[in-house]
Amino acid sequence: MREFIVEADGGSRGNPGPAGYGSVVLDAVTGETLVEAAEHIGVASNNVAEYRGLIAGLRAAHALDPTATVRVRMDSKLVVEQMSGRWKIKHPAMQPLATEAAHVFPPGQVTYEWIPREQNKHADRLANEAMDAGKRGERWSASTSTAELDAQTARGRAATVATVSEPSGPPGDVASTSAPAAGPTTASRKAAADIRAAKNVASAGPDLGTPATFVLLRHGETPLTPEKRFSGSGGSDPALSEVGRHQAERVAGALAARGTIQVIVSSPLARCRETAEIVAARLGLRVAVEDGLRESDFGAWEGLTFGEVRERYPDDMNAWLASPEARPTGGGESFEAVAQRVAATRDELVAAYRGRTVLLVTHVTPIKTLVRLALGAPPESLFRMEVSAASLSALAYYADGNATLRLLNDTSHLR
Repeated sequence: MREFIVEADGGSRGNPGPAGYGSVVLDAVTGETLVEAAEHIGVASNNVAEYRGLIAGLRAAHALDPTATVRVRMDSKLVVEQMSGRWKIKHPAMQPLATEAAHVFPPGQVTYEWIPREQNKHADRLANEAMDAGKRGERWSASTSTAELDAQTARGRAATVATVSEPSGPPGDVASTSAPAAGPTTASRKAAADIRAAKNVASAGPDLGTPATFVLLRHGETPLTPEKRFSGSGGSDPALSEVGRHQAERVAGALAARGTIQVIVSSPLARCRETAEIVAARLGLRVAVEDGLRESDFGAWEGLTFGEVRERYPDDMNAWLASPEARPTGGGESFEAVAQRVAATRDELVAAYRGRTVLLVTHVTPIKTLVRLALGAPPESLFRMEVSAASLSALAYYADGNATLRLLNDTSHLR
C-alpha cells in the first residue's frame, strides 16, 4: 500500500485577518514532492487557515491514491490533538472543518503528528506565498512558487551547521593527523577553534519566531482574600471588594501604559470576569471566557481558613500537602487534576494565539501551575511561590514547545 506524508500550515495576518494556507504531499519512501497547494482565503483566523490547509492536503493525497495511508505532520498542536480525538472541538467554526477533514479518507487511513515549526517550512512558505499573492490581488501559482527551494535551502543550511559542529571522530582525531605527540600545531589549534565556533553557532538555536506571551493577572481582592480563606470554583463565587476594584483599576492603568496586550481571556468566576472587564474597558478590548482557567474546587474547605481546615480535617489536609493526587475533603480537585486541566487549556490557547500577547485573568492555583509547568518544577514548588491579589506574571511559549518565565508576582503598579 502506498504511503503519503501531508504537511500543512495556515496563517492569518491579524488573527483574524488576511489569511492563507499551504499544503504539500510527499512520497513517504522517497521524500519526493508530489503536490503543492496554496490559497489566499480572505479574512480568517489562524486556526481556520490551518484546517483549510489540512483539508487541501488530504484532498490532494486522495486524488493521487484514495487507498493510500497518510501521515499528516503539522506544527498546529490544536489541529493535531483535535483530529487525533484527544481534544474536544469547542469552537463552532472549527467543528465543520474538522468533520470535513475526517471524511476525506476512510477512518484508520490517516494519522497525525505534531512537528516543530522549523520542520514545517515548506508548507509555511506556501501559506505565506498565498497571502502575499492575495495582497497583490492575484492567485497563487505553483509555476512561480519557490517554497520548495526555500525550504530545501533552509534545511541544507541547518544540516551544514550540524555536520560541522559534530565531527565524526573524537576531538583527538582532528590533531592526530598533523600534530606530533609533543603538542598541538597551529593548524590543529585552529581546527579545534573552528569546531568550537561551529558549536557555538549551532547552540544558538533556530529562529522560532515570536512566542505566544501570556501575561497572568490574578484577580483583585474579594472579601475573602484578606481573611485568607479557601475560595475556589466550588464556593460562593464572591465579587470584588472595593479594594479589589481599586486594584483592578490600577493594573488596568499599568497595562494601558505598556500597550502590549492584544487579547483578554478570563476565568468564568465573577472576581476574574469583573477584573477583566475593568481592564478591557481601559484597553478597548473584549473579554473571552475560558472555563479551564477557573480556580481549583476546594470541596468542603471552601470558605474556611487554613487553620480551620487543619483543625477539622487534619488527615485530609496532611495528605493534600504531601501528594498532588490527594483531593480536599468532600470531593474537591487535586493538584494533579488541576495541572491536567490547565495544561490542556494552555496548549489550546498557545495554538490559538501564536505570536500574540494575551492577558489571562485567573487565580492563584492556575497561575502557580502554569509557572511550575513552564519551569519543569516538581509539584511541591506550588507551596514556594507567592502570587498576590492583582499581581502580574508572564510566560512566553515558543514554537518548539519550550517556555520561559519572564515575570513573577509583580505588584509595583499597586504601590
